[in-house]
Amino acid sequence: MEIKRIGTEPSGKGTEEWFTGTVRIDPLFQREAPARVGAANVTFEPGARTVWHTHPLGQTLIVTFGRGWVQREGGPVEEIHPGDVILFEPGEKHWHGATSTTAMTHIAIHEYLDGKAVDWLEKVTDDQYQK
Repeated sequence: MEIKRIGTEPSGKGTEEWFTGTVRIDPLFQREAPARVGAANVTFEPGARTVWHTHPLGQTLIVTFGRGWVQREGGPVEEIHPGDVILFEPGEKHWHGATSTTAMTHIAIHEYLDGKAVDWLEKVTDDQYQK
């Protein structure tokens, strides 16, 4: 058994390469091989969002605070709230973040395939980022 105490992993800032706006990432855990799952608590300030991206083994989001928006390629922008669980299929192109007026926090859970958990793509345009 291992207990990971809050604050033992430093918070990080989301890079401009992968996010638009102010984003804080608090690592929760990263399991060692042969396991391949990891998770982080991610907070988006109003207007902040990821770039378009995919995950080779999919991604699960659990919204814990605020209101956010999420979109998969070809689909509408959907509003998400605390308690919502969002499941992205392997390779499904998507983005997620806060609404334009409200911050949002979610737990992001992903798995690594051959050492890679995400493929970062292009920025979400301002036209795409609206509901």
